[in-house]
Amino acid sequence: MALPTYAAQPQEGTGETDGYKLVWQDLFDGEELNMNRWNIEVNGSGGGNNELQYYTDRSENVRVGDDGEGNGCLILTARREDYKGKNFTSGRVNSMGKIAFTHGKIEAAIKLPKTANGLWPAFWMMGNDYSKVGWPRCGETDIMEMGNSEGIRNGAQERFFNGACHWGQGWPNASYAKSTTKSYSLQDGEFHLFTCIWDENSIKMYVDLDKTPVQNPYYAIDIPQDDPDNEWSAGNYFHKDNFILFNLAVGGNFTGIHDANNITALNDDNGQEASYYINYVKIYQKGLDNENQSFADAGDSLDELDPGFQIPGNDDDITDNPETNDPNEEPGLEEGGNGGTSAVNSFQAGTAGIYYDGKTITGQPPVVVYSLDGRILTHSADGEVSTINFQPGIYVARSADTSRKILVK
Repeated sequence: MALPTYAAQPQEGTGETDGYKLVWQDLFDGEELNMNRWNIEVNGSGGGNNELQYYTDRSENVRVGDDGEGNGCLILTARREDYKGKNFTSGRVNSMGKIAFTHGKIEAAIKLPKTANGLWPAFWMMGNDYSKVGWPRCGETDIMEMGNSEGIRNGAQERFFNGACHWGQGWPNASYAKSTTKSYSLQDGEFHLFTCIWDENSIKMYVDLDKTPVQNPYYAIDIPQDDPDNEWSAGNYFHKDNFILFNLAVGGNFTGIHDANNITALNDDNGQEASYYINYVKIYQKGLDNENQSFADAGDSLDELDPGFQIPGNDDDITDNPETNDPNEEPGLEEGGNGGTSAVNSFQAGTAGIYYDGKTITGQPPVVVYSLDGRILTHSADGEVSTINFQPGIYVARSADTSRKILVK
């Protein structure tokens, strides 16, 4: 049996921790960018930073697609090409007027391009009142930026990044930025999770919080609303709806490169182009009075139908629990591609099969559990799903190598 296609990377993030509940997400698993959620920017203004690219809405620069490893992504691609007076094109999207929120946890799983030298990828937010009050009065929160000139000078382009906030009544604006040099590469071809926790007291940013849940933030700023008459107090700019931005700039003040000939990140080896992949973006909130949601679109739900879903086997081939299965039966693949039943309590890496001990479904990760009509109910990156809170009934469990029906009593 052919297994349904599923993202190679589980789209989980840090999950619903510390009282946060998922309120909105875009998994970028569709055939095209959802324009009820996003705006594609088209301009060659330089972003106020003397950037060298022209942002277009062409599919060559902005699209939703596979990253080559089975992950649906928003893909922003920078290209060296002459276009409307610029030497480069690239992509920038924002959710202004469509998806905005006040306070919560926001995170995105990002696969970064090699930025050396001259690429400037960013994940950030701005106040949803930008079109009315302008910058910097709208407030700006830079959750992740890479490609800074300091990292280039230090030879740490793959490890040097920063977070920042900008605010104030006008130029010169108030700013606080903090850079970090990680001990490992963030441009290693893998997805890295960038998380911002924003509440009434502070803004804090983390990287790979899903892998290292106990860590200090790489960026933190206090934003108390205790000085309303001070136009330079950060607390007067960061307690309102913000929208989301992703972009891939080329050159400019941040990188310290203003000559197209010095952009080495786009070269003959990569075909003069490089891409920035966003696997998902998620917003969580606690349901507090100081939070707000302004969503023109409900976002992707985990209970949406999987278009490639197939029910394995028939009702005579259901993995039950140890009371009704032979604990000595060896796991295997029966005709039709369905694994044999087993009461193995723990999954051994490299062993094919789905196992159920009456409490936990285990298998080669990721393990996905469906309803019989093909709705994704839950999934796990570590290969274990507890059924303690499941209603009695038949479910379909799928691992990386097989799929089975599971009877929960």
